[in-house]
Amino acid sequence: MKQITVGIDIGGTNTAIGFVDRDGNCLFETSIPTKEFEEIGPYMKNLCSLIQNELQKHADCQLMGIGIGAPNANYHRGTIEEAPNLSWKGTVQFCKLMGEYFPNVKIAITNDANAAAMGEMIYGAAKGLTDFVVITLGTGVGSGIVVNGDLVYGHDGFAGEVGHTTVFPDGRECGCGKKGCLEAYASASGITRTVTELLAQTKTPSPLRDIPFNKLTSYDVFKAYQAGDEIAKETFEYTGKILGIKFADVVCHTSPSHIFLFGGPAKAGDAIIRPAKQSMEEYLLPIFKNKIKIQLSGLMDKNAAVLGASALAWKELEK
Repeated sequence: MKQITVGIDIGGTNTAIGFVDRDGNCLFETSIPTKEFEEIGPYMKNLCSLIQNELQKHADCQLMGIGIGAPNANYHRGTIEEAPNLSWKGTVQFCKLMGEYFPNVKIAITNDANAAAMGEMIYGAAKGLTDFVVITLGTGVGSGIVVNGDLVYGHDGFAGEVGHTTVFPDGRECGCGKKGCLEAYASASGITRTVTELLAQTKTPSPLRDIPFNKLTSYDVFKAYQAGDEIAKETFEYTGKILGIKFADVVCHTSPSHIFLFGGPAKAGDAIIRPAKQSMEEYLLPIFKNKIKIQLSGLMDKNAAVLGASALAWKELEK
């Protein structure tokens, strides 16, 4: 009998589901729409019925636990709280509701960046590490912080929001409502905002001028960088410098051995890692200099969200 956990990644548009064994092999994977379920009851019934039906088809598998990664998830309470991109408002007792369908199964939930950190520790480049940080660069900037082999949750379950620490007071408006957050500068949209500002401030020729702002992506910027475009180069230098400043803060708080970058903009690799490393070293206390590695996630080409959620379940079972 093969032991598995179910990894669930809840996004604003879709929910990804996978059956994952201890070695990180995904034996089954599918998805359901999240957006079309305005109430949690019908969504939960759809999700759990699908899992139950697939478990019957996988008669050689034994379900050990269920892990969930979701926005605004609270590990301590098993809840999703005031998630802006989900239809279910207020506090949703997610683990409790799911437990009604799986009464004797260990169920745990955490936010998506924490799940990514857990996946990195169990299946990725952080195997064997006890102190590291995963920074997820995408639509937003998320972070999962691991200290002494455990995720940092804080007293209320929401610790580790590096993306919403302040870079510039009264800086760019962020999606969270604050101004000057790291996310407003280092996310995919933050990168395109930097390009637009640079294009407005200079007359430097660039193919990026031919792309409408609402069509411009961070991948377009990376392609221009590869082609030697000066605006793209300056954009990545600026983004890396800002990341490095915040990395230096994180190092002061938790003293990690590694910082892993994950997500679309991270695929730029050295274009963003080199200036981030240089900037971090510049702003570090002397006791921390030349000790911390910045590198890409080991799960870049895998379904890291599902693997991370399943890893959360395995970690809970170990406890």
